Amino acid sequence: MSPPHISIVIPAYNEEPRLVSTLERMYDYLQRQPYEYELIVASDGSRDGTVRVARRWQPPGCPLEVIDRKENRGKGYTVREGAARARGEYILFSDADLSTPIEELDNFLPLLQKGFEIVIGSRSLKDSEIVVRQPFYREWMGRIFNRMVRVLAVPGIIDTQCGFKCFSRKAIKEIFPRCLVEGFAFDVEILFLAHKLGLSVKEMPVRWLNAPGSSVSPVRDSLRMFKDICRIRVDDWRGKYGRGALTDERQKWNNHSGAGPGGHNRPRLY
Repeated sequence: MSPPHISIVIPAYNEEPRLVSTLERMYDYLQRQPYEYELIVASDGSRDGTVRVARRWQPPGCPLEVIDRKENRGKGYTVREGAARARGEYILFSDADLSTPIEELDNFLPLLQKGFEIVIGSRSLKDSEIVVRQPFYREWMGRIFNRMVRVLAVPGIIDTQCGFKCFSRKAIKEIFPRCLVEGFAFDVEILFLAHKLGLSVKEMPVRWLNAPGSSVSPVRDSLRMFKDICRIRVDDWRGKYGRGALTDERQKWNNHSGAGPGGHNRPRLY
């Protein structure tokens, strides 16, 4: 089986109420495209019916894989687990709430095909269209967080946390085996490593609609993310992102990259 043009990884934690709607919208969009695709739902130890509804939804012939991990490890770990299963030339991760509509992919793929290795959605650029805003306290905390990120880890990126990011296969292979952060600050680590490795990153304005039901706690998770950002700097100083640190990570993710559904072999990313 030839690899698809794009793999879409959807990290999911207790997303039963809206996952089918998200999959339907993605499927409707992708069926109209001239390229092959695959969908990967990666459940982060969901305690509801996330896995069940995803498997039950699958239309005949739709290339869908559902990863049913029982343990909750965090969004960063879950995205990397899904990416390790991906076969596509390009790999998108999209939040399950589709706050950034899947149609934005129309603007991302041409940039990757022109040579950018990472294209990320941004809610803070001049041409971004915020249709439904977050509560004011989340916006306020988000601005503070992004300013800290620019100072401590990722200069030049306005919005590191938008849940719509697309990668070339080369970028995934270079960055993901080095990653250590398992929680919500994994976006910062990815972009920190991209900068460190000299990979090209393009920040793109997107249409964005805040979706209720976020599992992110504005206080608890913000504190954890700040701690993780500090840890990124310390880990870099200690040399944990160097090439010699890759062996264990490569083996761990290769263990996820075996045979896919139906016995089709998947190429190892790392």
